[in-house]
Amino acid sequence: MSDLEYRKATAAQGGLLWVGGAGPVAFGDRVRIRDLHDRRRNGQVILSREDAVLIQVFEGTDDLDLENSWVRFLDEPLSLSLSPALLGRVFNGIGEPGDGRPPIVDGVRRGIGGSPINPAARAYPREFIQTGISTIDGLDSLVRGQKLPIFTASGLPHNRLAAQIVRQARLPDEDANFALVFAAMGVSHADARFFRESFADSGVLGNLVMFINHADDPPIERLALPRAAMTAAEYLAFDLDRHVLVVMTDMTHYAEALREVATAKGDVPARKGYPGYLYSDLAEIYERSGRIRDRHGSITLVPVVSMPSDDITHPIPDLTGYITEGQIVLSRELHNQGVYPPIDIGPSLSRLMKDGIGKDDTREDHPHVASQIYALYAKAQETRNLASIIGAEELTARDRLYLKFANEFDRRFVAQGEDENRGIIETLNLAWELLSLFPPDLLSRVSESDLTRYYRGVK
Repeated sequence: MSDLEYRKATAAQGGLLWVGGAGPVAFGDRVRIRDLHDRRRNGQVILSREDAVLIQVFEGTDDLDLENSWVRFLDEPLSLSLSPALLGRVFNGIGEPGDGRPPIVDGVRRGIGGSPINPAARAYPREFIQTGISTIDGLDSLVRGQKLPIFTASGLPHNRLAAQIVRQARLPDEDANFALVFAAMGVSHADARFFRESFADSGVLGNLVMFINHADDPPIERLALPRAAMTAAEYLAFDLDRHVLVVMTDMTHYAEALREVATAKGDVPARKGYPGYLYSDLAEIYERSGRIRDRHGSITLVPVVSMPSDDITHPIPDLTGYITEGQIVLSRELHNQGVYPPIDIGPSLSRLMKDGIGKDDTREDHPHVASQIYALYAKAQETRNLASIIGAEELTARDRLYLKFANEFDRRFVAQGEDENRGIIETLNLAWELLSLFPPDLLSRVSESDLTRYYRGVK
């Protein structure tokens, strides 16, 4: 730690502080700012030039007296103290305790910058993670080491869904080695309280690490929060050999903070004013998840991404889709119909689902059932469109069967209670109840053995 303090702050704007004549300073170094009354603020170097250094101040620069402020460069990156005592704790965006308990002092300290997993060291994601939500488990299954975002929009219940996933997620065969990391950026105090109470009441808090940044906290803190969360996940996964599920909400708030800082730095804007390095910046975070060969642990990532104006082609969801392996898409139409969770299976997709389901992971009929549900639902959606034009009374008997299937599917399979935790066998049995609405000759994607064992309709 440097003993030198500089009194050369020249300008402050929106949480950014310029300091001149500080000499060579490394990018990413921690900074401590002290004012005349010995009040302290934390910062990080985000730009270093020969003539000036730019610091992002996590507590903001409001009421900062430039003439009576001292800046100390600590010669170390922003870091997090790590130990098994992480579990059950709540931290702010820069890893400081947010639960009124003392900081962790007996662990190892690691910089939050981290790095993506080397592609040559990666192991392929496999094995099923059960979320207790039928639409995800049955049709868009999550596997260990996968990155599966939730695309949502303003007013949709993504926070409730994220909390339900955290409460219910489990490994069918290794519950003892399972851990959770939850990161919330730019949330209201009411939402933060909801998350804490929800996790405490469900009993998962003791196996969970939480990082919370409130909407009235400095936006710059949101740039550090997902990196701190991934650092905690890496320690739990690759030091303690746990399988870790990381849920982040909402990465759009992170990207907006990145745009704000980039604009203040003078970076050249690209699409929608976001910096041209938005893709690589998101990839730095997302690619820290996965599996490593010869390591038991894994990191599975479920980031929530809001789509401004419900636009799935917006830069944030668009670039996220290039980095991740699928997406869960929430539907405003289903939400308006009172369906929870309002997951639209049409645009939803899990590209790694095939590697986590089947005989050795869920049940032998799972791949065939999912394929058949998708095929029937696609046909049912066509029938719904036809009925809206010519009227349901003009449909053929077979078309009315498709229409009945679609309504039953939304009401019984997609919709489920916020505290309803369905096992994968329960989900597959429910799917067969819906498939049994059809005669066997229309079920072309399931095998004869599946029909013999699970079909309950008229043969």
